Amino acid sequence: MNTPGHLHAITIEKNPNRIKVTFNRTVIADTRQALILREGLLPPVNYIPRENVYISYFQRTSHTTRYPLKGDASYFTVSVEDRIAENAVWTYETSFSSVADIKNHVVFYPEKMNAIEGPPHEG
Repeated sequence: MNTPGHLHAITIEKNPNRIKVTFNRTVIADTRQALILREGLLPPVNYIPRENVYISYFQRTSHTTRYPLKGDASYFTVSVEDRIAENAVWTYETSFSSVADIKNHVVFYPEKMNAIEGPPHEG
């Protein structure tokens, strides 16, 4: 299923851009080590290393999903002061070997954040 040209072919590459995520006027992630995951015709997605995320703003939720090409995703709610974004972040803590590079990286739903600066590299 993960072969080039397949409808859901997955590629992962280093993003040369700085990625900064802001929620409720607070930077909750800042990195120059993001990975870009591209899957078929879907928009590219930034995967940010957990060590570049301010995890103190996150609370794990019971929500999970299973994706046949990546594995089981766990979700976090983001909370900064009085503002909360439920299930706004997901991560593959035990990703499949074909996408092992995204293990211990997180992804933010853009519509739940104030800003994600530094879009995926289009190159």
